[in-house]
Amino acid sequence: MGTIDKAAYSTFLEEIKEQVYRSQYQALKEVNKELLGLYWFIGQSIAVTQEQSGWGKSVVTTLSEDLQKEFPGIKGFSGSNLWRMKGFYETYSQNEKLAPMVREIGWSHNLVILEKCKDDQEREFYISMVRKYGWTKNVLIHQVEGNAYHRYLMNQTNFDTTLEEKYRHQAKLAVRDSYIFGFLEISERYSERELELGLIKNIRSFLMEMGGDFAFMGNQYHLEVGNEEYYIDLLLYHRRLKSMVAVELKTGKFKAEYAGKMQFYLTALNETVKTTDENPSIGIIICKEKNRTIVEYALKEMNSPMGVATYTIKEELPENMKKMLPSPAAIAESLEKLL
Repeated sequence: MGTIDKAAYSTFLEEIKEQVYRSQYQALKEVNKELLGLYWFIGQSIAVTQEQSGWGKSVVTTLSEDLQKEFPGIKGFSGSNLWRMKGFYETYSQNEKLAPMVREIGWSHNLVILEKCKDDQEREFYISMVRKYGWTKNVLIHQVEGNAYHRYLMNQTNFDTTLEEKYRHQAKLAVRDSYIFGFLEISERYSERELELGLIKNIRSFLMEMGGDFAFMGNQYHLEVGNEEYYIDLLLYHRRLKSMVAVELKTGKFKAEYAGKMQFYLTALNETVKTTDENPSIGIIICKEKNRTIVEYALKEMNSPMGVATYTIKEELPENMKKMLPSPAAIAESLEKLL
């Protein structure tokens, strides 16, 4: 018998393992599809029968009890879950676009979206995100509670012209239009340095607010260019994008010159710090206030990817956010691009 070459065997093993994982994932997808098909059928049956026969709420209680007696080892037939199945069917039965999409994500994901989303476009956004990026239930909840849908539609970046298509939408998700630093305990009058140190002190909460895929690389990150020293307020790393993310903090209103300074930092990072297997660095300028028109003009001529966001240290979402949302047609176009 010939001697097994370790390198060749390692490659052989990886190929087998990859196929096993792929088969397991496909099997789980098929199981999920069957389960969602069953729940759709039950929800449809309840809705149609109640309408045709005039039966009241008691039929769901009776059906739940009988199904649990008949199938004692199968979970999911509680009265509350049967009502959810009915709501699931009624929500999507008239929507030809979403009806097939909901069967491609888990039941627990569907419940989160059903209970927390207010309209079909918002539901489509989160369904698409789960399908495209494999969000877990907990990640989905965090994104919904963090208003990822509204922030995605409103964020101000130049990613459409500075990033490759394959990274563009993930990057847009990574940069919000506004952040809520409700965990900060600082005085009413504070400096940028105090803001920075407050975020560092609460680094776990800060990274969660940023989106959960960020890792901390340092604050006052040192760069040396032309024998002169420069310092980036915060340097993060985004694991999915495989990009360094430079964050500049401003306690006042956004100024156009901030974009030029950020472009300089990103060029320096790419030239002196970025490794060959990483993607181009991204910048986020976080200000207390911003004029959206000025931001738009400032980012237009920048050739490095960056976004401008605002922050508050209150828990509530700014009241004017919904007024600033794009039109339904613009939202639909944005979701089409996302898919």
